[in-house]
Amino acid sequence: MTMKPLLAASTAVMLAGPVLAEPQAEVLHWWTSGGEARSVAVLQEQFAAEGGSWTDMPVAGGGGDAAMTALRARVLSGNAPTAVQLKGPAIQEWYEETGLADIGPVAEENGWEAVLPARIAEHMQCEGQWCAAPVNVHRVNWIWGNKQILDEHGIAMPTTWEEFNAAAETLKAAGVTPLAHGGQSWQDATVFETVVLGLGGPEFYQQALVDLDPQALNSDTMRQVFDQMRVIRGYVDDNFSGRDWNLATAMVMNGEAAFQIMGDWAKGEFLAADKKPGVDFVCAQTPGGGFLYNVDSFAFFNVDGDDRQQGQALLARLIMGEDFQKTFNLNKGSIPARTDVALDEFDDCARQSAEAMNAGAENGSLLPSYAHGMALRGAPAGAITDVVTAHFNSDMTSDEAVEQLANAVASAM
Repeated sequence: MTMKPLLAASTAVMLAGPVLAEPQAEVLHWWTSGGEARSVAVLQEQFAAEGGSWTDMPVAGGGGDAAMTALRARVLSGNAPTAVQLKGPAIQEWYEETGLADIGPVAEENGWEAVLPARIAEHMQCEGQWCAAPVNVHRVNWIWGNKQILDEHGIAMPTTWEEFNAAAETLKAAGVTPLAHGGQSWQDATVFETVVLGLGGPEFYQQALVDLDPQALNSDTMRQVFDQMRVIRGYVDDNFSGRDWNLATAMVMNGEAAFQIMGDWAKGEFLAADKKPGVDFVCAQTPGGGFLYNVDSFAFFNVDGDDRQQGQALLARLIMGEDFQKTFNLNKGSIPARTDVALDEFDDCARQSAEAMNAGAENGSLLPSYAHGMALRGAPAGAITDVVTAHFNSDMTSDEAVEQLANAVASAM
């Protein structure tokens, strides 16, 4: 080839500019119910609007157990997805096992540290580097009520467990199922941790379900928790075994039950069915104080290819953008992880949640949910849940449950 054609080719490349790869994202998640699917669609739309190509990998199954099985298979085959819905200590576990991508440049450029509660920001970092991005904050310790049923029976939302029990007895006597519940281990654990917080308070919760203090696990307070769990067991219907959480929410929605104890993803189901807060359903924190959080987030695995790496950077920026945080959480029922997002368009339940989160960050009552993978690594959390579920589904006494709980945790550590 002569010099003239070479110069012409070089000039053409310079004029055209660099060839940019199209951002690619293969996203593994477990958002498959109505409110959840609407929420993840928001991220897909924003990603596409920025020129990205999204491959959806939804894996059904409450709590994400099936999704984690699918993830492990992909990682072991050397083909990790671009981004994965992960949360809590699982992020650090995967970092230690396989390494995760460093998204620090995106976090620093967009000032994440200044707009996230410190305790939540810690979950998004791996040995000081940003490796995940939070999409929201769910409050776990909520109780939801069917307003028509409660009004008909003159029942206010309970502020103590004694009030809850009294309301449940009234409803039961009237032939109404007091509590919609799904007999799955993680749902049992959800109710359990709200009782631990409500009866023991934030300091006891921290000692028992975060620090795993043997004295707290083997205390009179823990016996009272199991006593209350036995009472609650009498307020669910006979067909609760194996029921998905969103079907339990539908029971409240349809007037088949009065209450549900569930995180505010349940509100996403109410909203997806065009139910109005304060009109069709009501919300309150479960009896007691504190704020149990469950943060949905995406972790970014090490991937090859400019297109996939650009996809990760774009996803991280969009996830923590004010617009996405607002739109996503309006659909999901949760609140923005960013503390600077205006809440004018959010309902009263969400505003209550944001106020409680900010207060909890100040007074030390902002606490990670053990039941939803925010507080503990796998083995101790599983040991606790096994005992809770065994107790809930048998005639095990509270004394036996406390003894088994302390022994199971000790064996798992």
